[in-house]
Amino acid sequence: MPFMTTNPALARALAERDYNNPTPVQLAVLAPEASARDLLVSAQTGSGKTVAYGLAMAETLLGTEERFASAAAPLALVVAPTRELALQVQREFVWLYAGTGARIVSCVGGMDPRQEQRLLNQGAHIVVGTPGRLRDHLERGRLDLAALRVAVLDEADEMLDLGFREDLEFILDATPPERRSLLFSATMPRGITALAKRYQRDALRIEVASAEGGHADIEYRTIRVAPTEVEHAVVNVLRFYDTPSAIVFCNTREAVRRLHAMLQERQFSAVALSGELSQTERNHALQALRDGRARVCVATDVAARGIDLPNLGLVIHADLPNDAESLQHRSGRTGRAGRKGVSVLLVPPFRRRRTEDLMRGLGIAPAWSGPPTAEDIRKLDHERMLSDPLLTEEPNEEDASAARTLLAAHSAEHLAAALVRLYRAGLPAPEEVADPGEPRAARDRSADREFGGPSGSGGGGSSWFRLNVGRRNNADPKWLLPLICRRGNVTRRDIGVIRIFDEETAFEVGLAAADRFSKAVRKANADDVVIEPLPGGPSNARSERPARGKPMRDKPLRDKPHTDRPHQDRPVQDRPRYEKPIREKTFRDEAPWKKPADGKGEHGRAAFDRPREAKRPAPGAGDRKPKDARPATFEGKPKGKPKGKPPRRP
Repeated sequence: MPFMTTNPALARALAERDYNNPTPVQLAVLAPEASARDLLVSAQTGSGKTVAYGLAMAETLLGTEERFASAAAPLALVVAPTRELALQVQREFVWLYAGTGARIVSCVGGMDPRQEQRLLNQGAHIVVGTPGRLRDHLERGRLDLAALRVAVLDEADEMLDLGFREDLEFILDATPPERRSLLFSATMPRGITALAKRYQRDALRIEVASAEGGHADIEYRTIRVAPTEVEHAVVNVLRFYDTPSAIVFCNTREAVRRLHAMLQERQFSAVALSGELSQTERNHALQALRDGRARVCVATDVAARGIDLPNLGLVIHADLPNDAESLQHRSGRTGRAGRKGVSVLLVPPFRRRRTEDLMRGLGIAPAWSGPPTAEDIRKLDHERMLSDPLLTEEPNEEDASAARTLLAAHSAEHLAAALVRLYRAGLPAPEEVADPGEPRAARDRSADREFGGPSGSGGGGSSWFRLNVGRRNNADPKWLLPLICRRGNVTRRDIGVIRIFDEETAFEVGLAAADRFSKAVRKANADDVVIEPLPGGPSNARSERPARGKPMRDKPLRDKPHTDRPHQDRPVQDRPRYEKPIREKTFRDEAPWKKPADGKGEHGRAAFDRPREAKRPAPGAGDRKPKDARPATFEGKPKGKPKGKPPRRP
């Protein structure tokens, strides 16, 4: 179905770009019932919204005319949440309005405001910008919106999440009340509805959703990984899918820096995008991805908002997003304009339930699997090498002559091996990554957790290991348990009793996870902390005296009475009662802060430890009357107010 646009210039631009089949959102905004009305559109990321509101604006801006008049005050304003999205909208409008003579100016943070001011003074038909920079131009009087006819809010939900509500209200209050408002958002929270009710008039609500779900062209994959092998899993996923370009999402700038450095070290052509980079650096990174000079982009959520990269076939979530909407926006970077894409979530065992909740929020059933192994990647490399154009294309005469010369000097097998080495030399080496395995059902988990008793016999349901950290190293289960789980790629449910001794710590691991734990700790024993098997259980530990305080995480059942306090195993009525010995108070008890002298005199140590004598009353003290004593009668009452309480009347 062709585009329903009446402007010949726009029709030619669409034809040149092979836009023959409009998307559902484009058909909805160009329908007759949506003509010249305010629109409140809910459509998923990558559904062609930019072209949709670009065509909808043309009806109001151009009418029956094919070209714009001379540029003066802006006629249309597009507000986007991030610099990348605003610049992308400008690029889309440049080719869409190329035949109309439109002058399009961008106003985004990180660029030279004086240059933007000069372009605005020269006149503009359409202004595209971010909320903060547009408000700055309005407050300084550089931007005049008196002649505005159309206002567009793109990714409105993201702008509210980023805290731009006050800026948006300031901008919309500066526009004429009769202007047309087009509000596009992937989701419709309460804040978007309130904003539309305040600034739109009789808006037409359009909700476009695919019958197969939010992203029918995106394949979601959830991969189980150990917490310490997330970066290695990223390498294997990139090697396994081998797409022309991919993006890896992290939650923090520090994670972006670390993962970007690791990928570059492993021969990946990678760039980084985060909020700490300048706009020039971000533009260079995106241009490297578009030119093919870089293949992988490591970015945070905010920096990657609105990125539209050609041939982006893979999105990797190295860190899980905060909510289902963020997952939807991240995954929407691929599977755009009818192209297929893959969204991979790397999930440690303790994040599985959260991942299932995120996927349930999108109405998607996750497909769980282990990470791609090095053997799987090598097999794919072999298949890709056989289908490489260097081998499938017919050689020319010069190449054939060089091949005959080589065959005369070396055997065919030798040359084939050299070709394989040359092909593999340009590929990053895959990593050895273990699969944590599927979580056991509740019934199976209870059977696997039948650990051996606390006596240390290493019962049939567990295996014992030792850790060269003990009570003298301030060992505590609070930090020992996470350390053990990280080193062994297991979860808390796989760890049983932890016993801390003077020199080392003994702990038991469930039998189902013992083999995986042994393989993982052999690789992780690289520093001073060493974990090794402990045959026979804690009875073979270096110190039999348990640590003070709480010596274990799970308190086992007693199989024998304690030797140091045997009365604790008796009934209460049979327990012996001990009387506390009576001791005289000494001067040390009453004045422990005073340090005794070394000698034996009046202030010596002997005097310090002797019992303190009772204080003798002063001579004649018994004949004295208390100061507050009252006279027996009121005769001869002393002058002044009597002390104490007045006598009670008879």
